[in-house]
Amino acid sequence: MPGKVKYHELTSDQKRKYLGEFYSMVALLESRQEVKSFFKDLLTLSEITMISRRIQIAKLLLEGKNYDEIRKALKAGRTNISQVEKWLNNGFGGYKNIITKYNKKNKIKDKASFKSSVPFSREWVRKKYPMHYFLSNLLNKK
Repeated sequence: MPGKVKYHELTSDQKRKYLGEFYSMVALLESRQEVKSFFKDLLTLSEITMISRRIQIAKLLLEGKNYDEIRKALKAGRTNISQVEKWLNNGFGGYKNIITKYNKKNKIKDKASFKSSVPFSREWVRKKYPMHYFLSNLLNKK
């Protein structure tokens, strides 16, 4: 009878085939746009949101935030946080690996975008009115 496929009811060959093909297909994605399109077609918005929140929980745990801080920031339940913490500490290292890579890649960009996004800060004004600071911006680039 058709219905949901339960992981534990699959044969070893089926598990290997389904998961192997899935991981291979994900590994073929080359750009952010390809990843975005693939997962938008594959998952519902609700599923994407749930996965995204797990990643945010993992990021906050890696930053040393406690359960109460995470619950307050993300409105996540204790069970959800503890499950992510379990995967983070006892899983295969996927969370730590990708979050570390992401943080390294975006560290400089995040600092610069934060400074320039604070309204009426010196950086914000320089970005908003670059011609007023043309000479000093030119000198700062050197």
